[in-house]
Amino acid sequence: MRTLPSPDPGTPDTRSPWRFFGWLILSQRGPLAAGAFFGIVWMLAQAVVPLLVGEALDKGVAAKNPSALLAWVGVLAGVGLVQAGSGIARHRFAVTNWLSAAYACQQLVARAVARLGAALPSRIAPGEVVSMVTSDAPQIGNALDLSARLSGAVVSFIVVALLLVHTSVLLGLVVLIGVPLLMAAVAPLLRPLHRRQTAQRAARGRLTSIGTDTIGGLRVLRGMGGERTFHERYAVQSQRVRDAGVATGQVVSVVDALQVLLPGIFVVLLTWLGARLAVRGDITVGELVAFYGWAAFLVLPLRTFTEAADKITRAHVGVTRILRLLNATPTLTWGERTNWPKDARIVDGDTGLVVPASGVLVVACAHSDEGALIADRIGRYVDADVTVEPAADDALPLASFTEDTVRRQVVVVDSQATVFGGRLRDELDPSGARSDADIDAALAVADAVEIVDGLPDGLDTIIGDHGRSLSGGQRQRIVLARALLVDADTLVLVEPTSAVDAHTEARIADRLVAARAGRGTVVISASPLLLRVADEAALVVAGEVVVQGSRHDIGQHPAYRAALDRVPA
Repeated sequence: MRTLPSPDPGTPDTRSPWRFFGWLILSQRGPLAAGAFFGIVWMLAQAVVPLLVGEALDKGVAAKNPSALLAWVGVLAGVGLVQAGSGIARHRFAVTNWLSAAYACQQLVARAVARLGAALPSRIAPGEVVSMVTSDAPQIGNALDLSARLSGAVVSFIVVALLLVHTSVLLGLVVLIGVPLLMAAVAPLLRPLHRRQTAQRAARGRLTSIGTDTIGGLRVLRGMGGERTFHERYAVQSQRVRDAGVATGQVVSVVDALQVLLPGIFVVLLTWLGARLAVRGDITVGELVAFYGWAAFLVLPLRTFTEAADKITRAHVGVTRILRLLNATPTLTWGERTNWPKDARIVDGDTGLVVPASGVLVVACAHSDEGALIADRIGRYVDADVTVEPAADDALPLASFTEDTVRRQVVVVDSQATVFGGRLRDELDPSGARSDADIDAALAVADAVEIVDGLPDGLDTIIGDHGRSLSGGQRQRIVLARALLVDADTLVLVEPTSAVDAHTEARIADRLVAARAGRGTVVISASPLLLRVADEAALVVAGEVVVQGSRHDIGQHPAYRAALDRVPA
């Protein structure tokens, strides 16, 4: 039994869609080869049945030889068993190939999303990413699923054509020439189908983006009376998706009709020719029956050929879209340093802010957007002049470290941090590395113990998507507890208590100091309750630190009043 998905899909060749297909085929060459083998056996078993029936008629019935008839019937029964067994195996490997390809593409999409990080929205719309996972990846899997039947169709077509040539040169030539002509008749439709499918999936991705944005901001929309505007936007885009779907369906309907019509016409032609040969006495009765059987059988490989053209076209569209994401480059470049210096402070050259290696630093900003920008710079989510300065050595650019190193050392929790759906325990500790005691301690610091106690199954409670089953203040405290469990050397919190009452905020502030002892903590907030526990404080005005020192120095500064005006009562 093969476990899916594979732990690591590998490194794809992203230079072109066909190179990507080649990589995908090579990465699954074992199951694909097995599927092709059983597909060939399965379809060949069907292809030889008309021949065996014809032989049974000629050598058993026409020759009045019961033993020969019984022998050929036995051969037919054996071929039937082979066909049944190979059909089961073919289907099993076909499903494996489909799932393997689809899962591999989904894993690659997820890996690209993680690699791009904060740069993703500027590269690819979230709705398009959803469409890649739910639509494009399965279409790519369908192309590899078909490979087993396609292999059998190619081999059985060649075998039947040779058998027909052996029976009648005319019939063999009709098959060998006619099938390429059938494929040529379908080919002109593939390019417009490709274009329309691309447009349809792009429109569907934009519709998904509008839907997710609307749902995510529903509370805000209701507060400002914007539901109707977004509803109209969604309705307009829905009609565009519908129109694109109709345009695609028009081509698909023609392709599907041709899959039935062209093979049907071809079989009728072959049947007519075979009947004429039988009337003239050029072929025997058994050969005529075999010929009719082959004519009916050829519908299967012919339809498989046209189906393959359709599915490969759909898969090509999906690969093209996914490659756009895989080839997208992050906005940031990273260095190769992995050894983070001990007891180093972080200095933001743009504002002049100095983040100490230990202690709580509260940063008050005269304008609300300045705090988020500072957090992005310190956490290197934007390119900025930020350095890491050990006590006795030269300063090192933050950009000289690897991304993994920076993400381990500096954890940023902004005011819009997401709570994911699922089991609360997994939300707090995704790696599963923390004990219940660690989780309880973090919940206590975030004043979130009563939240968990009030849930029906405690830490094992399933919370809704984006934590919608929790209030705003509860989500904020869960996010803080999750950040504390990371236990980073430098923790940057942006307005961590903006959604809680003053008493809760005071308790969190007191506990945070003790919990983060010996490590650096930056709290970006103008709240006096947070300022009172600060070991150090800074005031930022117009993108510049005007004061950094004791909390008393900040509290006495005139510009602090402007920051206080933003603090909720």
